[in-house]
Amino acid sequence: MTETTTEKPPLSMAVVVSEGKLLMIRRREREGDLLWALPGGAIEAGETPEEAAVRETVEETGLVVTALKVLGERVHPKTGRTMSYTACEVLQGEAKVADADELDAVAWVALDEIPEYVPYGLFEPVQDYLDGVLAA
Repeated sequence: MTETTTEKPPLSMAVVVSEGKLLMIRRREREGDLLWALPGGAIEAGETPEEAAVRETVEETGLVVTALKVLGERVHPKTGRTMSYTACEVLQGEAKVADADELDAVAWVALDEIPEYVPYGLFEPVQDYLDGVLAA
C-alpha cells in the first residue's frame, strides 16, 4: 500500500490571560524557529478549535480554562500550519510544566515583555486582543 502525503492537522492555540499577564510555554522541540509559544496543539477529530485550546492548556500546563471566543485563524508564516487562536479565561489551577516530555518552562508575560519572548510579533488579532485586555 502506498502511503499518501497527509497535511498536518490544524493547531489550536490558547490565549490565556490572568492577572494582567499572558501565559506562554517553552517547548522542548522547536516548531520551525519558534521556541516560546502559546499553549496549544493539534485539533483532534470531532473537536472544535475552542475545545482543543482548552484540552491542550490542561494537558500542557495543568491549568483549567474556559474558551471565551475565537480571535482568528491563519496559516502561520513560519511553520505553514493552519492555526486557530482562542481567548481563554482561567477557571482553576496554577500553570506549571504538566507535560515534561513536551515542555520545559511556562511563564506569565506582561504586555511589554511579549517581544522578548516572541521577537517576530504575534498574529495581529491576538496582539489587538492583548493590547485591549492587558493595557494598564
